[in-house]
Amino acid sequence: MFSEIQKVTDKAMVFLQNKALSALYIPKQKLHMAMNNTTAPKVQLLYDLCKTTFTPSGLSSSPSPQPIHKLCSLLDTFGPADVGLKEESPDDDRGHGFFGLNRVTRWAQPITYLDIHECDSFTMCIFCFPTSLVIPLHDHPGMTVFSKVLYGSMHVKAYDWVEPSCIKESQESGCPQVRLARLAADKVLTAPCGTSILYPKTGGNLHCFTAVTPCAVLDVLAPPYREDLGRKCTYYVDYPYSAFGNGAQISNGKEEEYAWLAEIETPDDLFMRSGVYVGPSIRV
Repeated sequence: MFSEIQKVTDKAMVFLQNKALSALYIPKQKLHMAMNNTTAPKVQLLYDLCKTTFTPSGLSSSPSPQPIHKLCSLLDTFGPADVGLKEESPDDDRGHGFFGLNRVTRWAQPITYLDIHECDSFTMCIFCFPTSLVIPLHDHPGMTVFSKVLYGSMHVKAYDWVEPSCIKESQESGCPQVRLARLAADKVLTAPCGTSILYPKTGGNLHCFTAVTPCAVLDVLAPPYREDLGRKCTYYVDYPYSAFGNGAQISNGKEEEYAWLAEIETPDDLFMRSGVYVGPSIRV
């Protein structure tokens, strides 16, 4: 009798357990996605978000700002450890401060470029700067760029072209023309700080980076540079508005907010080396 009751009890228990499990059942695909979302490194989440946000022509067709907000929110959480970097101490840097190096010594220490991922739609990369090194003023034609300082301090000076364009002939040797631009940023970014964004025509599409201390910046460029599609990186030198300002109209702001930019060849002293990305791998 006891054995029969035990059998019935066992059957009841199995039935109740199966019932409970069925209520908690999660399809395998959803479970896999949930596990990936909780265990994937941030750099993988960044790749996945970029993959759904960008196309070879730039931002996806949706005009909604939500993808931009998501990207910024994710990038805001990044630190050096998330991409396999260790923060450098100013004491370990061979530089001698923001203004303390002569030109030859300053450029003897290269900027290190780390390629995380590149495809037709976007590039994910890192620039590591010793103190005082500079990426000269350059543009990002038709591109949207997200920049996140991972550690250290960096001075950013950025411009946008004045529209409609205002172009003048220059008397400077090697600079046949200058074009009017308006200052968009002139500040120091120190980690931890928010993500900066530049757009094709706003937000400081032409910028210059100068390392105040040893620093690193994570960049997402969409779409990437590609000369055959008109996305060539062009370098510039800036002149005060007063140098060529006679006769040029300023619709708003002060003269100090404007500058004339002249196109130059890639600087000979721009010394950049390729490094090896050692952070978490990306599943493409």
